[in-house]
Amino acid sequence: MPPSSRIPRESPARRERRRKTHQRVDSNGDLNQHTDDPYSESPSPSKSRPKRTQHRERRSSRAPESEYSKTTATTGAALSAGQLAQLDQLNRKLGWDEQDAGPTPRQRDLRDAPRTRRDTVLDRESEEREAERERRRREHRERKRRRREDERAAALETEAEDTEYRARAHTKHRRRERDRVVSGQRLERGSEGYYSEKEEIRNDVRLRGGGGSSDLDYDTDQRRRKRRKRIFIGLGILILFLAILIPVAVVLSQKKTAGSQDGGAANTNATQPANSNLNGVSESTIPSSYQGTNLDPFTWYDTTDYNVTFTPELVGGLSVMGLNSTWDDSKRANDKVPALQDSWQYGTMPVRGINLGGWLSIEPVITPSLFQSYTTHDNVIDEYTLTQKLGATNAKTTLEKHYSSFVSEQTFADIQAAGFDHVRIPFSYWAVITYDGDPYVGNVSWRYLLRGIEWARKYGLRVNLDLHGAPGSQNGWNHSGRQGAIGWLNGTDGALNGDRTIAIHQQLSTFFTQPRYKNIIAMYGLVNEPRMVELNTATVLNWTQTAITTVRSNNYTGLIVFGDGFMGLDKWQGQLQNDKSLLLDVHQYVIFNVQQIVLNHHDKIKFACEGWTQQATRSMNTATGFGPTLCGEWSQADTDCAQYLNNVGVGSRWEGTLNMINTPGGSSDGSQLSPTCPTANSPQCSCANANADPSTYSAEYKQWLLMFAEAQMHSFEQGWGWFYWTWQTETAAQWSYKAGLAAGTMPNTTWTRAFDCSQNIPDFGGLGLPENY
Repeated sequence: MPPSSRIPRESPARRERRRKTHQRVDSNGDLNQHTDDPYSESPSPSKSRPKRTQHRERRSSRAPESEYSKTTATTGAALSAGQLAQLDQLNRKLGWDEQDAGPTPRQRDLRDAPRTRRDTVLDRESEEREAERERRRREHRERKRRRREDERAAALETEAEDTEYRARAHTKHRRRERDRVVSGQRLERGSEGYYSEKEEIRNDVRLRGGGGSSDLDYDTDQRRRKRRKRIFIGLGILILFLAILIPVAVVLSQKKTAGSQDGGAANTNATQPANSNLNGVSESTIPSSYQGTNLDPFTWYDTTDYNVTFTPELVGGLSVMGLNSTWDDSKRANDKVPALQDSWQYGTMPVRGINLGGWLSIEPVITPSLFQSYTTHDNVIDEYTLTQKLGATNAKTTLEKHYSSFVSEQTFADIQAAGFDHVRIPFSYWAVITYDGDPYVGNVSWRYLLRGIEWARKYGLRVNLDLHGAPGSQNGWNHSGRQGAIGWLNGTDGALNGDRTIAIHQQLSTFFTQPRYKNIIAMYGLVNEPRMVELNTATVLNWTQTAITTVRSNNYTGLIVFGDGFMGLDKWQGQLQNDKSLLLDVHQYVIFNVQQIVLNHHDKIKFACEGWTQQATRSMNTATGFGPTLCGEWSQADTDCAQYLNNVGVGSRWEGTLNMINTPGGSSDGSQLSPTCPTANSPQCSCANANADPSTYSAEYKQWLLMFAEAQMHSFEQGWGWFYWTWQTETAAQWSYKAGLAAGTMPNTTWTRAFDCSQNIPDFGGLGLPENY
């Protein structure tokens, strides 16, 4: 390997001795010209010196004159052995011995090797640093590209859900934005050109300590660090100040608002219950392995009416924590129905029930306040996206406050007073279990379900358990938990989600066949509204039979409820008729298809009296239908105007603003519909009066709403009875039985009615009731 650096410099004294000695010994000029000088300098790696090299060559090419050259130059012959011995003796005398000889090429290689290896390592480290900088630049560019693609995809998805009018308006707005010169925050965050022009600067700021640094850069960096340090200190002081100020403000605010909240609203700012039953209970009584879990009552937002004595007991893998060890089934809902401990004569005694919708399974139309704070770009449209957006901690806090405040013991007392004898409680699978990737709040709603059942028991109300949301979504609608594709018995994980639902029923049926539930869990629902018109019918029927077998194998003896799947009641003739304790559940509304919503006031009541009565009669006959049939949901609403009824951000059929692809009443391409109120938009269809406060309704409208409700009650009692949807809402009055009672558009009790279908139906148009509102 050639040397890569210059030989170290010698002391001046030794260099002078060597120069004089060379002058004395170089008697043979010819030989000296062809002898390699061991001290010849190799090229410098840092700087070339051609002039010095040429000068040294000229010096070495001539024979130096000395006192010894004068005596030997005459012969021109080689030195004899004796002369060489004398020369060596003289050299040693002058201090020039063998050790002063220059290094051999091998010695130079060995000496220079460490320096060569060091240079190699430095070069390699420099190359690695440059490669690392380049890698970071590529990663940054890739992250920025993916971020732009995600933003574009989200924008496209949002635009696909908007109306055609909004899409056009948005496009025009974007075009105007591109035409003008933007600046400030908008330019920095939104302009691709901004980043592309400043990419190198942005990378250099990130890659501190890399190539190209200087003293000026170092000083600038130091100043920046000091400035950041001052900023961080200032922020720390501000945060500390806010940490003290905010709790004080919250406490003062709670003192001002305590007791003023309406229990019927999804109020996440409600004052926390007193939880006085925890007084005198020590946290040390909770085993350390259970502290901080769902079985630790000190982590519960609301402990009202729970037994807070710790127990790890599970039944069917489900906790009994919070339940008392005794119960009383002697209560009855009213004097027209038997007590819980006595048998109900289903089929001869009509069921008059109410749904507790929007409580344990969130629905935007019932609690719009949970969704109104988000923009279209947030894409918060159901419980899945709501909990995903909130994050695990905030979702648990928000929803547990809702569970606590939306339904209370007073709710069940009011339901009993209104004349109801059954209550249908929708809940979803995440009350029992969650799976990888689920953002839902797991297991918390389970204890609220158990408390709700105990409150129903206290007021003599029998319970219809309704699994409202199944794994994968059984219908793709927002009330299943996740809006979009149907992933239950359909798609890649369809079979898996079907099996998961069976496993959930294994747990639930094991739990609810305990003796304490024998008299109160009168009905057990398999799954709410499976969308069988979009699923394989045979697959759903096979799954239903498997679910029935699972529930029966755990000794559940009550009624098992299954949905009609929107196929039409006549299609169920001959299906699943071997089990005499099965009950077919149908949901009847006049506002989700354009053929019925266009009916005027007179014809809507006529349809309820004739159409639905005929359907119930045919379905009850096993020769023409399934047999035992019950209407599990219905409403007095005659428009689809309620906010979020057709999905978050979607309009209505009534006004012609619906924009739902492939939905009943929607268009196949998602384009805007024509208004479908009875006047065909002449005069113009409007949701203003339908969405108004019921106190502003005209006398004619109140009369119609009451008659329409009573007509449906009469019709559905031609079957096994009915459950109204729903007890309360935040704003949608025509979907709230509680609001109807207050407005006088519902009978004072479920059995005190002024109208049945044997009576004449007035001409409400002639009475002055507009058909377009």
